Amino acid sequence: MILSAAWVAIGTLTIADCVTPDYRLADIGCSGQARGSVFSDRLAGDTKGRGKTGVVAERVHDEVLAGRRLDSILRARGRIFMSTARPMPTEEGILEFLEICEGFYPPDAVEASIQQQRQWYDALCARFDHLLPQGLVYADGMVLRIPIRRYRPRTITTSTVLLYLHGGGFVVGSLESHHSICAEIADFAGAELVSVDYRLAPECRWPAQSEDCFLVLKHLLSSTGAKVVLIGDSAGANLAAGLAVRALQEDLPGVAGQVLIYPALGGDLQTGSYVEMANAPGLTTADVAYYRDVVEAPPRDPVAEPLHAASINGLAPACITVAHFDPLRDDGRTYAARLAAAGIEVWFREEPQMVHAWLRARHMSEGAREGFRAVREAVRLFASR
Repeated sequence: MILSAAWVAIGTLTIADCVTPDYRLADIGCSGQARGSVFSDRLAGDTKGRGKTGVVAERVHDEVLAGRRLDSILRARGRIFMSTARPMPTEEGILEFLEICEGFYPPDAVEASIQQQRQWYDALCARFDHLLPQGLVYADGMVLRIPIRRYRPRTITTSTVLLYLHGGGFVVGSLESHHSICAEIADFAGAELVSVDYRLAPECRWPAQSEDCFLVLKHLLSSTGAKVVLIGDSAGANLAAGLAVRALQEDLPGVAGQVLIYPALGGDLQTGSYVEMANAPGLTTADVAYYRDVVEAPPRDPVAEPLHAASINGLAPACITVAHFDPLRDDGRTYAARLAAAGIEVWFREEPQMVHAWLRARHMSEGAREGFRAVREAVRLFASR
């Protein structure tokens, strides 16, 4: 079984053109050896600031979270994020999605409490949900001390279990925020799925988030004897990639694959898409810097920032999808290239008209709809092996 032509197969598989014509992976050979840079570093303009669209709820009150304003943090560290005028997609569906997100919060939303911010975020996510697949059931439970939600579709076709880790900058997100997404993935893949309600910052700093998820992973592998596919979006993709690295470090067998959706992997904030898309809708480079400051993960730690893992030989196969209008874009590109160079099976996809958090737009944007189908195909591929 292989994925559709919309995915770029690199590493141990054949080479194909990237979804976005401007960024082909032709510089990565079929053997997985990188022959040159395929990524763009574009420096122009002079824009500094925080994004607004769709992530107001993720940028919780500065004073409450970090004890100081983001602007002060950036000045203290000498960070300047440069870009051209705000880059924008043109697809009508995703523009409508951005408009809804933009108008969801009151003007003074950033002054609200953490609890209120999290409630708003969950409500925003639910705004885009549809009915759950027919026949699917779910139940909340605990793994050790960690809350989880277990999904079981009407038809189970594999014993492999899916482990989903939600996004939200390590600050917001819950079992509710990604409820419908998890249900739809489980139903399409014909597999049981477990979603983790890991601890959030700033109440709990790193490695609390990773530890919670790793405990659930070890429990699933040891208690069921089944293989596990790791899935995550944004901060959750960071956690999923980190779990794959840690499983390799600890010689923990059973990770069948990792599906990383617009992952944050520890890239350099002064280069590439962090500059080109510094002021992108949905997520800005300043937002990324803010979340890093809040969660306080150690820089260049291989689990916290998998781009900096010293050894990745033997890592689980990966499917990585990125959004073109996203400062995190080059994290996924670079990681895919590095895995390919190590001979690891990698599938890569770039959504040319998508922004960060496009998963929410899957029922109103054609690009998001196609991207979500590709994600589910990738999950089903790994789960079927």
